[in-house]
Amino acid sequence: MNKVENDIERLLNEDHDRDISYSASGVGGLGLGGFADLVKVLGTSTKTTDKLNALVQYFASADDKDKVWVIALFSGRKPKRAVNTTQLITWCVEAAGLPGWLFGESYHTVGDLAETISLLLPETIPADQISESKPLHFYIDTFRQIEKQDESIKKQFIIESWDQMNQNERFVFNKLITGAFRIGVSQKMMVNALAKFTSLEASVIAHRISGNWDPSTTTFAELLNESPTITDYSKPYPFYLAYALDADPESLGEPEAWQVEWKWDGIRGQMIKRNNTLFVWSRGEELMTDKFPEYHSLKDVLPDGIVLDGEIIPSIDKKPLPFALLQTRIGRKNVTKKNLQETPITFFAYDLLEYNYEDWRNRPLDERRKQLQAIIEPLTTPTIILSPIVTFSKWEELTELRTTSREMGAEGFMIKRKSSTYQVGRKTGDWWKWKIEPLVIDCVMIYAEKGSGRRSNLYTAYTFAVKDGDKLIPFTRAYSGLTDKEFNEVDSFVKRNAIEKFGPVRTVKPELVFEIAFEGIAASNRHKSGVALRFPRINRWRKDKKPDEINTLDDLKQMLQVYGK
Repeated sequence: MNKVENDIERLLNEDHDRDISYSASGVGGLGLGGFADLVKVLGTSTKTTDKLNALVQYFASADDKDKVWVIALFSGRKPKRAVNTTQLITWCVEAAGLPGWLFGESYHTVGDLAETISLLLPETIPADQISESKPLHFYIDTFRQIEKQDESIKKQFIIESWDQMNQNERFVFNKLITGAFRIGVSQKMMVNALAKFTSLEASVIAHRISGNWDPSTTTFAELLNESPTITDYSKPYPFYLAYALDADPESLGEPEAWQVEWKWDGIRGQMIKRNNTLFVWSRGEELMTDKFPEYHSLKDVLPDGIVLDGEIIPSIDKKPLPFALLQTRIGRKNVTKKNLQETPITFFAYDLLEYNYEDWRNRPLDERRKQLQAIIEPLTTPTIILSPIVTFSKWEELTELRTTSREMGAEGFMIKRKSSTYQVGRKTGDWWKWKIEPLVIDCVMIYAEKGSGRRSNLYTAYTFAVKDGDKLIPFTRAYSGLTDKEFNEVDSFVKRNAIEKFGPVRTVKPELVFEIAFEGIAASNRHKSGVALRFPRINRWRKDKKPDEINTLDDLKQMLQVYGK
């Protein structure tokens, strides 16, 4: 390690040693400080009860406006970015009195802009002398106000805010500024915490916080009042998710008790028609109605007061097309006539959540399916179809049928108990996904980059290559699939065998062989290899193989011919 790296390591270690203390059993204080304490607990505690208690305590003590923003942030909504990255780096370098190259090296070491800035800024006020901070909503409201102001006004606000904060508060503040706020807490945990704090059922809360509400104009009372006064006709229901079936399906009991459907490779969505208006939501709570103009005509054929669960899939003659084609539609702002002809989008409906404005989720699946069938089958439009049920009498038959999944454009089966209600989130017992085995290929690692979060000091993001004669052709990246011990081993290898440095990327000796698993393959003009993989991840580290034993580019192209479409 050279002198520069030693200086950086010392600087970062010193700042980590001065970390602000917090209580693992809960959160204290109001304002941004209380929120920062909450984030600290949620990000570092390994105990679910500690996280849940911290959330409950926060909701019990925080300002109502702050509660609304916390619900919004933890459910994927975030304030619009008010300051760009270059400005933040420039102001941090000035405030810390550091040369630009040292900031750059620190950023590459830490791997997260918000954390880097919080570590490098000098402590202007001792932690025990910092008074209670302004509320969370004050900062978010101010971000909105200064968004279109002169740079000097933005700089003054940012610098003055940094000066009044401790390191923990600065980290959260910077996350909010950059629009990169993500925290390791599930929506289910947040819903459970709100259920403990309010008198509402968890399922009701999950529904209330879904949809197209604006945290800057919605009050806590409006959001979680026992008798809501505002009707949001677009509001979707929380999705019911399935667990992977790892055991033999015979362990589920008699086949007659189960309904089996194809597991389609598309975008999970809900189609809603209320107040004579159509809405289409993705599972990620993105309103996608305008992205798929094909669906607009369904407003005239679907009954009012209905919510359908299904899959958004490109298809022709009820046959699904590759997911890669769907991606070409998602990214377009303007859909052309050619797009509509070449990649028509269909809604494969497989469940009924609301009918005639009545919540049907507590009715058994076979009853919901019967009514769904009565609604969809009479329709003649190709834009919406009833996702078929797979008929079988023995589990052995289903096992055989599963091998034809890719031919059907599917990933395997969904196995659902006929008596099951439509629940919230992921539950064990009633819904299972039984996916086919992934495609795999052996390759060699050629580039490495540091990860983020708890792995920001480790090289955990890798680029892989296959052989093409005497050359190595990069074809995919992967970030997951190894154990912590293996990630540490690879990190050590990268540090010992780095050849070249391109910013945060290190070129390494092509010696480590890995098996990459993926769900699908498609042709791609954007990649040097000519292919793009669907959900690539490391399946295993092939320590038993040498680099000259990896697969070739021809092997990938052959897989494209067989499994691509």
